[in-house]
Amino acid sequence: MKKILVLFSHPKFEKSKVNAALVNHIKDMEGITFHDLYERYSDFHIDVKAEKELLEAHDIIIWHHPFYWYSCPPLMKQWIDLVLEFGWAYGPDGNALLSKTCLNVITTGGAREVYCSEGTNSFTVNQFLRPFEQTANLCGMNYLPPFAVMGTHTLTEDQLANHVSQYGKLIYLLQQNLTLDDFNGCFFLNDIPQLQPQ
Repeated sequence: MKKILVLFSHPKFEKSKVNAALVNHIKDMEGITFHDLYERYSDFHIDVKAEKELLEAHDIIIWHHPFYWYSCPPLMKQWIDLVLEFGWAYGPDGNALLSKTCLNVITTGGAREVYCSEGTNSFTVNQFLRPFEQTANLCGMNYLPPFAVMGTHTLTEDQLANHVSQYGKLIYLLQQNLTLDDFNGCFFLNDIPQLQPQ
């Protein structure tokens, strides 16, 4: 079973019903290390050595965060800036993350239809996440499409329960050696057949 590191970043976690439901469903699953960056580094003083050791000990890295201004909250960006160092994560001798798998798990207030060339946000979620994709590419990681829970302010209880269930199933599938080829052409991981209701 592959080991998964969930790097969670949400400065207002206590106010997020959707993220609380997602996190509570997966954080104690076997093979999961749930790492709340705002809880661990409320002073923004990141222990780079400890973070590198965490990354080295896991096969799959999940950046779980709300979609803040088309990106991630500031602590996650700082984590990326400080931890993924030249000569360790990338560069001629930077191969510590080579062949690991990574992906974004995001929540958005906006519904799916506003993230397209005709929508109010003009671009797709995947286009906004290109910096994460290129970060993964530079570090030699395999970047998967995102798992996205969108329109969070209007979700019904049943819709939220479905997303929570999908997240748990996704974790299980990732641990079973699924590769990028299994998701080829998929816009969101939410859409893969294995996560659809039976």
